[in-house]
Amino acid sequence: MATHPTVSVFINDAEDGLLADYEAWLEKLAPHAPTSHYRHNLTGEDNTDAHLKRQIMGREVVVAITKGKLDFGPREQIFYGEFDGRRRKRALVKIIGE
Repeated sequence: MATHPTVSVFINDAEDGLLADYEAWLEKLAPHAPTSHYRHNLTGEDNTDAHLKRQIMGREVVVAITKGKLDFGPREQIFYGEFDGRRRKRALVKIIGE
């Protein structure tokens, strides 16, 4: 689980082109500039777009574990998305089960 409202944790294919496509897609959906378009930024912040990008990408993932190994597809990985660029990287990992 991501521990700040401007970061995300997500699972997808570990391919550079796809990751670049995500970045471009998210910027189209929630562009950083002009920052004056967002009410949140009237508080002195300039990171409304990072909050919106996190909302789209999610804050947590659930992964099954079988025989001590994460159950992923052949190219899947867990990614940490930092949309504000000003935060220490922190994530919470909880293992639930037997």
